[in-house]
Amino acid sequence: MDTTTKAIATPGRFISFLNWLRSDLRAALSLGYLLLLVIVSVAAPLIATHSPIAQTPDYLAPADATYLLGTDDLGRDVFSRVIYGTPMSLIASFTAVGVGLAIGLPFGMMAGYMGGWVDIVISRVIDTLLSFPGIVLAVAVTGALGIGLTNAMIAVGIVFAPNIARLIRIQTIVVKNQLYVDAARSFGMPVHRIILRHVVPNAIQPVIVQVTVMLAGALLAEASLSFLGLGVQPPWPSWGQMLARGYTYMEIAPEQMYVPGIAILLTALAYNGLGESLRARLDPTRRAGR
Repeated sequence: MDTTTKAIATPGRFISFLNWLRSDLRAALSLGYLLLLVIVSVAAPLIATHSPIAQTPDYLAPADATYLLGTDDLGRDVFSRVIYGTPMSLIASFTAVGVGLAIGLPFGMMAGYMGGWVDIVISRVIDTLLSFPGIVLAVAVTGALGIGLTNAMIAVGIVFAPNIARLIRIQTIVVKNQLYVDAARSFGMPVHRIILRHVVPNAIQPVIVQVTVMLAGALLAEASLSFLGLGVQPPWPSWGQMLARGYTYMEIAPEQMYVPGIAILLTALAYNGLGESLRARLDPTRRAGR
């Protein structure tokens, strides 16, 4: 494809993307909400009304003009902590999924394309990792790596990797048996070019959908690990950590749990909604019926 063709194709793809958003309200709302979270993350210092870590004598104060969502048990502004917890939660989600992709994609493609003993060994490793409950494996890996957000999300990424590897392995097996891949081999195309040019573009679509679902899972995993004290460490906020502190005072100040809980719920719904819309958009049977 020459430069002129690429220049023409790019606006066409953008127009197609806008048409998709206009025709799919769920995708538009999900992307709009996630874009809003990105803007809030970048502009957190401008949006927050107080420091997220500054303590005051106003313990568990109700919402008012000074503290829009009240204060927590240490007198810290809940609104500011929710705002500053947004980038932590987004970074955690994308870090975990990125680690899962970095590990799962190459090993899954290797198993699917090479087959034989390589496929057997990698498949047995995948089955072994999948036999452990996800949160238990994440806690174990976090304990081995050390407490902290980065290590916790690396642990979650390791938990995600077997699912990604298994999915891309199956897709690679299907694609490598197609006639166009056989033709590429017969013309002497190197293996790495066959994988990059033919296998990856035609096998990656289900993985894209799975990634959006895993982003929601990573968000919930971060909340769970922070709830257990293995994620973001005090005094810096995350939504999961705020839930953990709010849970302690649930009987006397239940509103402490509402905002971070609703934030986690809406973000997970946005990830899942986007994934469902992408699944429908990328479904080959749906495209064939048009």
